[in-house]
Amino acid sequence: MARVSTLPKRLQPMLATLTDAPFDHKGWIFEDKYDGFRMVAKIEGGKVTLYSRNGKIISKSYIEVAKALEGVKAEAVIDGELVALGKDGVSHFQLLQNALRHEAKLQYCAFDLMFKDGEDLRRLPLTERKKRLKAILPENELIAFSRDRKTFGTKFFEEAERKGLEGIMAKRADSKYLSGARTDEWLKIKTAKRQEVVIAGFTAPRRTRPFLRRPDHCAA
Repeated sequence: MARVSTLPKRLQPMLATLTDAPFDHKGWIFEDKYDGFRMVAKIEGGKVTLYSRNGKIISKSYIEVAKALEGVKAEAVIDGELVALGKDGVSHFQLLQNALRHEAKLQYCAFDLMFKDGEDLRRLPLTERKKRLKAILPENELIAFSRDRKTFGTKFFEEAERKGLEGIMAKRADSKYLSGARTDEWLKIKTAKRQEVVIAGFTAPRRTRPFLRRPDHCAA
């Protein structure tokens, strides 16, 4: 059940835990994992404020996206991902990094709704929050409702691999929104696994060099 609430000063997004492999499970929802960065949008009193994951206000950097969100049919706090789409229709983080200097097709992919018209929705199931989110989003090419699929995560993951996406998200359909928490009710599954390794060495002391030798290079 939703409850009446004032908006908190700091809007912290819920975080996901990395897991190794996709799975099929009734009671779970699977979403695209984007190669962008997290953005929380607050629409209040006709004004849109955009926040980074760490709570920094970044509205002035993405004025067109903020303008598009003015069309939201409610006062709301929305969770989503800002992406830059390439010619292949796939999000690429490098394009997003260059978006302020070059033209890039930006899109805000909304996937959750924390507050709506003074109600705190975070205790509601994810499926209900998504339903309410979809109903208030404007028809605008800069705003997208993040697609999802129920139960069959393995096939959804294979589709993501074929399309060259970064991966998928797996979320319990009945999960509450836990601001600032990292839980196993939200999981991220990457199509490309990367591992960073630091290669270091040391030499025997030679009077003037009794300490560890500085690494020659790092490999990823």
